[in-house]
Amino acid sequence: MRDKMLIAGLLVAFSASPALAQAAAAPAGPSLITQLLFFLPLILIFYFLLIRPQQQRAKKHTEMIAAIKRGDTVVTSGGLIGKVNKVNDGEISLDLAENVRVRVVKAMIIEVRNKAEPVPAND
Repeated sequence: MRDKMLIAGLLVAFSASPALAQAAAAPAGPSLITQLLFFLPLILIFYFLLIRPQQQRAKKHTEMIAAIKRGDTVVTSGGLIGKVNKVNDGEISLDLAENVRVRVVKAMIIEVRNKAEPVPAND
């Protein structure tokens, strides 16, 4: 008798579970269009405030590196200031002082100070 009641109770429990699961409706989340309207401005803000300025800086740096010629005064990322002696494909030979020459990778140049820059007057 006890086994019959246990089996009957299990049958009732298992048969009631799917009915209860179907009765509870899932909460409706935001629609796809709403999510896109939220994330699209964020993507645009990231592009215009972070990505685009970085691309422009990289483009200017590449143009500056390509325009280096012999006789230019340059500043390296390590803070060395020297005059360009020789320009190769990937590196530059700099004169730092008399009889002191250093080879520097072109990408490490952060500023070019041309020899034709006007010197400020002390008036």
